[in-house]
Amino acid sequence: MELTGHFRASVIAAGGRADDDVATELLARWSEPHRHYHTVDHLRFMLAIIDEHAAFAADPDLVRLAAWGHDAVYDPRSAGNEEASAELSARLLERCELPAPAVAEVIRLVRLTAGHAVEPGDRNGALLADADLAVLARDWPSYQEYADAVRAEYAHVPDEAFRSGRAAVLQSLLDLPALFGIPALADLWEAKARANLTRELASLTT
Repeated sequence: MELTGHFRASVIAAGGRADDDVATELLARWSEPHRHYHTVDHLRFMLAIIDEHAAFAADPDLVRLAAWGHDAVYDPRSAGNEEASAELSARLLERCELPAPAVAEVIRLVRLTAGHAVEPGDRNGALLADADLAVLARDWPSYQEYADAVRAEYAHVPDEAFRSGRAAVLQSLLDLPALFGIPALADLWEAKARANLTRELASLTT
């Protein structure tokens, strides 16, 4: 997937003007050296899922643009990444002359990824959240690579503190009534994702 062209196509389809400098800035952010999981590969993975399941969304191009923006700001030492990413997305999409209602929807979607709590009937939110969490349903070796990459991003955190914090994150995901909001994707991914989360949680708490 050629990402700059993908971004350009989404902006135009959403009513904006293509600005390759914006795509370049976003890709530079996704390529920052401190990232190990929240990388261009994660972005590409999410966009592929959104493309494959675009029919589930009300506005798939806005979901694609939200995927570009949702981790555009990523600092493992900060608790405000989603809000900072939403504010950055707004500025960059305004440079692309995206209509104000479209910008507002992208910002809403970016903020939603802070907790992945999707309201019933929110088709755009469900596809974005499901694409973001799809990594949880990978086969165990690939899931372990994901978990190892997350640990690498938090290399500054001592082991005991990381284990405690990571366990809390995993438990919060397991406590959700459902990890995936689109029934067809839940049928494919829910059981495997919960098994992976439970297995990792056990490894952190034993």
